[in-house]
Amino acid sequence: MENQYCKVGSTTPITKSNDAISFLEYQYALFMEKASQIKHSDAKLGDFFEGKAAKINKMLKGLL
Repeated sequence: MENQYCKVGSTTPITKSNDAISFLEYQYALFMEKASQIKHSDAKLGDFFEGKAAKINKMLKGLL
C-alpha cells in the first residue's frame, strides 16, 4: 500500500506579499464591523471578534 498525504486541516502560511497584506486588511475590517454590529446583542461574541481583529492587526504590523 502506498502512502497517501491528506491536505485536510493543513494550513498555508501567509507570506509577505501585497495580496497577503490586502487580505489581512480586509479581514481586520470585517471582524471590526462584525464586532460593532453584534456588541449590542451579545457582548462576549463582540469581544471575541475584537480579539480576532487585534490578532490580525498585530500580524499586519509585523508584515509592514
